[in-house]
Amino acid sequence: MTIFKEIVDEEFLTVSETKELLADIEAERALDEDRELPYELARAIEHVNRFTTLEPEEAQSLVDDLRELEKVDEATAYKIANLIPRNRDELRSVYAQQRYSLSGDELDEILNVVAQYA
Repeated sequence: MTIFKEIVDEEFLTVSETKELLADIEAERALDEDRELPYELARAIEHVNRFTTLEPEEAQSLVDDLRELEKVDEATAYKIANLIPRNRDELRSVYAQQRYSLSGDELDEILNVVAQYA
């Protein structure tokens, strides 16, 4: 017998928003001295602390600005906001699994939006 898990809801988050959520969980667990952080949770907290570059409001604003561009869908906008690519090569890696590639002008347009926040 196979047990399947059903996806009930899906929501994209920026690393900054994730950092806030994990900080709340960490603070809640710190109140209980007998309760240790599981390894995965500790690693996730370490990861978001290391790689967060923008404030949550700035990151969400960047996502909104990226969504206004023609070739940027929601998932890609969140990837770009989380990675903050600095050049065309880094941005191309975000689009590596897409069935299309972007022209130099389209890449530059996205990089100009990112540069406003970086």
